[in-house]
Amino acid sequence: MSVFTPLSAEQAATWLEDYALGTLVALEGIAEGVQNSNFFLTTTHGQYVLTVFEQVARAAVPFHVDLMAHLAAHGIPCPQPVANLAGAYVKEIAGKPAVVVSRLPGRSESAPNLAQCAAIGTLLAELHLAAQSFPAPLAHHRDTAWCAQVAAQIVPHLGADDARLLRDELQHQQRCRPDDLPRGVIHADLFRDNVLFVGDRLTGVLDFYFAGVDDLLFDLAVTVNDWCSTADGALDDARSEALIAAYDARRPLARGERAAWPTLLRAAALRFWTSRLLDHHLPRSGKLIVRRQPDTYRTILRARRAADTGHARLASRCQAG
Repeated sequence: MSVFTPLSAEQAATWLEDYALGTLVALEGIAEGVQNSNFFLTTTHGQYVLTVFEQVARAAVPFHVDLMAHLAAHGIPCPQPVANLAGAYVKEIAGKPAVVVSRLPGRSESAPNLAQCAAIGTLLAELHLAAQSFPAPLAHHRDTAWCAQVAAQIVPHLGADDARLLRDELQHQQRCRPDDLPRGVIHADLFRDNVLFVGDRLTGVLDFYFAGVDDLLFDLAVTVNDWCSTADGALDDARSEALIAAYDARRPLARGERAAWPTLLRAAALRFWTSRLLDHHLPRSGKLIVRRQPDTYRTILRARRAADTGHARLASRCQAG
């Protein structure tokens, strides 16, 4: 949630005239995340978040906004898009599509406890179940093929060890990631800074702009890698067990998903190492931008590879098939 497109108070006030949200009181840029420009928007009617879409394809914007509306209607505590006076959720500002959504209470937890890990496991399963009835799914675009495309751009910028690791993991995923796991709409970015709590009560899930159809297990792996990793990249057993058990209680994992778990943990680590390498070596310009260090996910990927004791067996099986 960085700011790539600065907005003035005058621009925001004029834009708000098409909404029944009162008049502008304050506009504040949010210096978090890396995908869109985001602002806290305070009006005489309340507090909201204004998002200006920077990287999401225009044709895909309605999918992400409609998905939030669908999930909110099904009891998922996510931001509710606000329609303008013409009944539309999306309206341009500064020549780019934008949406205003409700601002949810709470704060993110950088060091979640077991109760909070269990809460996010339950929430993720409920999100997957609620999204099954969403009528217009869109493919998740940051899959293994995307990682391969990005790798071709960034390998020339990497040292020999990192280039070798990136190529090797891509080859493993291309050979060994199963193609028959349960699929559906996933959040795809359920990091700790995208979830709000009041105490141990989960009050908000944010940033659905990477969402799309993919393996449900991949979404669980993305979440576990962020919520349950230690400083050396290993998994904290107590936190990961609490999160996975809570998820499994709401959407029981299939036998094939359990077998594929080590490979999907690696796939999730690869995806975020790749995107952070891209942002680090080929950055976009803008104000208040947070660029996350890629080293964190290189460490996590190495730890997942070391822990995957079935690596040779899986590789042999894939090559034989």
